Amino acid sequence: MKKIVFYAISIFLCSGCSTGNNEKGQRLTDFVDPFIGTAYVGHTHPAAQLPFGMVQVGPDTGTDKWEHCAGYYNEDKSIIGFSHTHLSGTGCPDMGDILFMPVTGDGSFDRGDENDTQTGYRSLFSHDSEEAHPGYYKVVLDDYGIKAELTASARVGFHRYTYPSSGEAGIVVDLEHGIGDTTIHAEMRLLNDSTLVGLRRSAGFVENHTWYFCAKFSKPIADIRSNAAGRTSILRFDAKANEEILVKVALSTVGTEGAANNLQAEIPGWDFDNIRSKASDIWEKHLDKIELQAIDNEQKVSFYTSLYHALLMPNIITDTDDAQYRYTNFSLWDTYRATHPFFNIMFPEKNARFVESMIELYRERGVLCTNEYGQNETWCMIGNHAVPVIVDAIAKGIVENTPDAYQAVMNSLTRSHEKSDWKMYNKYGYYPFDLLPVESVSRTLEHCYDDYCAALLASMAGDTQNRDFFKARSENFRNLFDNESKLMRAKDSKGKWRTPFDRFLLSHASTSGGDYTEGNAWQYTWHIQHDIPALVDLMGGKDYFGTKLDSLFFLDVRSLGGGFHGDVTGMIGQYAHGNEPSHHIAYLYNYSSTPHKTQELLRKIFDDFYFPRRDGLSGNDDCGQMSAWYIFSALGFYPVDPVSGQYIIGAPQVHGMTLHLPNGKRFEMKADRLSKENKYVKSIRLNGKPLTGFIIKYDEIKDGGLLEFEMTDKIS
Repeated sequence: MKKIVFYAISIFLCSGCSTGNNEKGQRLTDFVDPFIGTAYVGHTHPAAQLPFGMVQVGPDTGTDKWEHCAGYYNEDKSIIGFSHTHLSGTGCPDMGDILFMPVTGDGSFDRGDENDTQTGYRSLFSHDSEEAHPGYYKVVLDDYGIKAELTASARVGFHRYTYPSSGEAGIVVDLEHGIGDTTIHAEMRLLNDSTLVGLRRSAGFVENHTWYFCAKFSKPIADIRSNAAGRTSILRFDAKANEEILVKVALSTVGTEGAANNLQAEIPGWDFDNIRSKASDIWEKHLDKIELQAIDNEQKVSFYTSLYHALLMPNIITDTDDAQYRYTNFSLWDTYRATHPFFNIMFPEKNARFVESMIELYRERGVLCTNEYGQNETWCMIGNHAVPVIVDAIAKGIVENTPDAYQAVMNSLTRSHEKSDWKMYNKYGYYPFDLLPVESVSRTLEHCYDDYCAALLASMAGDTQNRDFFKARSENFRNLFDNESKLMRAKDSKGKWRTPFDRFLLSHASTSGGDYTEGNAWQYTWHIQHDIPALVDLMGGKDYFGTKLDSLFFLDVRSLGGGFHGDVTGMIGQYAHGNEPSHHIAYLYNYSSTPHKTQELLRKIFDDFYFPRRDGLSGNDDCGQMSAWYIFSALGFYPVDPVSGQYIIGAPQVHGMTLHLPNGKRFEMKADRLSKENKYVKSIRLNGKPLTGFIIKYDEIKDGGLLEFEMTDKIS
């Protein structure tokens, strides 16, 4: 057993009533498995948190590898400790702030090596001793024999440690620890014998972010020993065998006083089980907004875990005494596609807060955020995709088209910044690869969608000048369509195509350059979400369009090229379900002569890429986008063009679903005769009337109603 020498110095499984969604006594939280996505490339975490909560208190098993973007990786055998901030499903490592680790005996301040857990305070653990539910995590630390349990309120992490031996209870507080970052400054001090306060400022993927904390202990601190830098301390407590020591750790982005106020407001007492029960009840209320008739319990686990993952981010950053509700962690290159559209249907008031946060960031910085984490713009991805999120919310009446909102959109698409050189773009009508050596095609295509959104907003405002300007610029994709290959291809400033042209070469800007963003020509050619008929025409009509789609899904040729390609996963031919630019493509067969192939592909994606197990995701969950795709597609439609207010029909993957809408109405979907064989749509009725075409509108969902699919094993 490890020993730590101390030197004295002065100084929710919750019970509850059943819901109409389940059998008697069954709770929806029982169908959520927070471990799904913690293996392979899902990058999720099993931390305890509330929906969109500030605190995500959970285990860290590593900090430096790509697998540790969320801090926890299923293949690891040891735990470093329990930190209070985590990103869910991202492709870049960060957070892991304010780490606590219970210990016994002697030891050092060193965290230890993951390959040699007999050094430092790191401990071996077994998945057999782990348990995770919404708002709760438990594990036994084998090296110490300590049972660690975690739960949370919105801004407070609550720890309960059960120690095996008397007189050897200790807690390491490590402010040097972080996921993929470097500590800039950290400090802590005792306010009294049971209260510790401090801060941690770090830089990494997120350039510079600071967390303040206030920690209260259920027993007086007997001794404390700190390292030379004062950034790691070991606290000792006099404890009896099998005694529980509880710790409440509140965070704040403002100061230690704000953290103390958050702690007092949210968890004033010491009843761990009560807080765990409250957390579970809050999650139950959110999950119960969707009533599911699943094919089996495995599908129910996949669905409600997807719903759970979709509600983890963005995260609140304001204190309890702040009248504003402001949020951070916007992975907009991912989430504009389905996550925010899902919020607009089921959680519009929350999405209004997210939009207000984006506009507030614009007021501070003069440009809308693109990929904002920890209150910092990372410029990690491309496009200006706060634009579609804001325009979508305005178009659906969820937020008003205020002067600030309008100017935020218009200015962000005309004032150059890190990933947008508007002078170059306006001059050529595309980004020339000789002037912009990375992502020239992808940036052009992503801009086209944002410009289309701006044109819609200008049209709503009666601004014909901006409407016409952005409408014209939204068609710039035509400038990069190569009639010979029928693919989107890079051009230089002389208008000449890139030669030679490797249509299979995968690009990754930060590691290998190239003309595409985490993809290749085959994947990005379809990134014309706003004008698919134009793409059909460019390809020569519906028949060839369908044939080209066939090639995308059947070609398995790989010329990966240099750089990192871990984001391009979940492959069907060249289609990559594990990466967001592919997410709408399966629905495009509706624009071809073979729409039944959309229905075939959706079933294949569900069968091959979503499983109720730790390796159950085919790619980064990316702040809920992979999960939102699952929710929409299970329902039978998807927002290919999110801002249009239209959803493209696919094929339902569950027997039925009822959305309990925030306006008190119900939207119900039924899939009659759905089975493994009956994956094709024979007919559709909306409120008893045949649905012509393959589109359902937002207002038809918002107003409530019944969407009925008749399924068959025959191609219709």
